Amino acid sequence: MHPDIVIFNEHQAPDHRAVCDVLAREIDSGLPEAESKIWHRHPVWFLDGNPTVGYSKQKPGIRLMFWSGADFEEDKLNVVGKKFKDASVFFNLASEIQTSDLQRWLEKAREIQWDYKNLIRKGKLDRLK
Repeated sequence: MHPDIVIFNEHQAPDHRAVCDVLAREIDSGLPEAESKIWHRHPVWFLDGNPTVGYSKQKPGIRLMFWSGADFEEDKLNVVGKKFKDASVFFNLASEIQTSDLQRWLEKAREIQWDYKNLIRKGKLDRLK
């Protein structure tokens, strides 16, 4: 686990820290080729420089977000907006995380990607895979 992500997780309340620790371990395991770091103050994993999955602390809990998750066709992932292709789910306890779901979503994150890394330069969001 990236040292900065360890520090991020350590600064969470105990239940949320447990959620963050499980998410980080599972994401590292499911996307071993990804680069991880703190980006915009939150843990994020990148595939070929493209933000793919990350989590953040919000009022409803720890939000796990997939940048291209709207196209995963997964009922448990909530698609909020139409402008971007993100989808997310909230957790408050580590026991709420179904690792089989998470690993399936991570595989889809590898297979289904929109080009967020070039969004500002191009001015539009293009499908990569």
